[in-house]
Amino acid sequence: MVRRVLGDAMRSLNVSEACISDMLLAVSEACSNAVRHGGPANRYEVTASIGSGRCDVRVVDNGVGIPSMPLTFPPPDTENGRGLLIMRSVVDEISFGITPGRGTTVHLRKTLAWEETANRRSRELAAV
Repeated sequence: MVRRVLGDAMRSLNVSEACISDMLLAVSEACSNAVRHGGPANRYEVTASIGSGRCDVRVVDNGVGIPSMPLTFPPPDTENGRGLLIMRSVVDEISFGITPGRGTTVHLRKTLAWEETANRRSRELAAV
């Protein structure tokens, strides 16, 4: 559902499909991590805003928090561990708020790129 709502919002502003795809991939990875590591009942919250020419998304869970940020991709035969690096590679900024034993907030930010045919009004709306 998050992918659909965010993608539709970005499309309504004529954001480029490549930019939308990058942001949706990062959000999917953050939500997958929240489900996997998010604590009791795998509950998490997603908030998003589009304005000032960028998209900001926060994914908050109630898990134990990530121990550390990997600096390289794991070996090819490893099943887990790629999500954080994928997110880092497709957004402009990523940051983490970690409270051990109380949860993690993943903040993703991407500068919007526009479809060539986007009208000026759509850009003005997203700049507000």
